Amino acid sequence: MSIWKKPISVEALSTMALGTAIAHLGIEFLEVGDDFISARVPVDTRTCQPYGLLHGGVSVVLAETLGSCGAMYASPEGHKAVGLDINANHLRGVTSGWVTGTARPVHIGRTTQVWQIDLVDDAGKMVCASRITMAILS
Repeated sequence: MSIWKKPISVEALSTMALGTAIAHLGIEFLEVGDDFISARVPVDTRTCQPYGLLHGGVSVVLAETLGSCGAMYASPEGHKAVGLDINANHLRGVTSGWVTGTARPVHIGRTTQVWQIDLVDDAGKMVCASRITMAILS
């Protein structure tokens, strides 16, 4: 059974991202499932810190993008989702390729949602584990 309360698709998410930090960093939405959203970010000159690793802040941008979009589309029409708290455990450095994130809800309540976002490298190894808490406003 799908958790989505609003029409959602990769195309809708991609259109929403035009002209934002999401597009500037090269984040690409990949898939929408019944209970998840996935997207990826390139590891390149836009996204690396001075030592050649994917910037931890970019990992958080990817995580927040996925969790925020998930919360928004899992909320009833007329409601919006805003971030309350996000954390990220950076587990492994990445110097090239792509980092792919998948967001799944931990809790979908009337006024708050909690989403888990796992980021992996091209080999499928965990790069970052993040969790975001969202307020749902009417």
